[in-house]
Amino acid sequence: MTNVIAFKKPKRSQQHKGKFLCQQGHHRWKVDQQQHFHSKQGKLLTLYRCQRCGITKTKAL
Repeated sequence: MTNVIAFKKPKRSQQHKGKFLCQQGHHRWKVDQQQHFHSKQGKLLTLYRCQRCGITKTKAL
């Protein structure tokens, strides 16, 4: 006989936790320290990553 696992549907607040502000364009940017140098152009870069949704943006110095 098989084991039956009951799955609960996550609440709507848990599914979209923190993503509503990002959808409206209000990201929470934090500097990502992993990558500092662009290899093809030879420029120093600052890589920003949103803490809520994970989108990245770069800014050249």
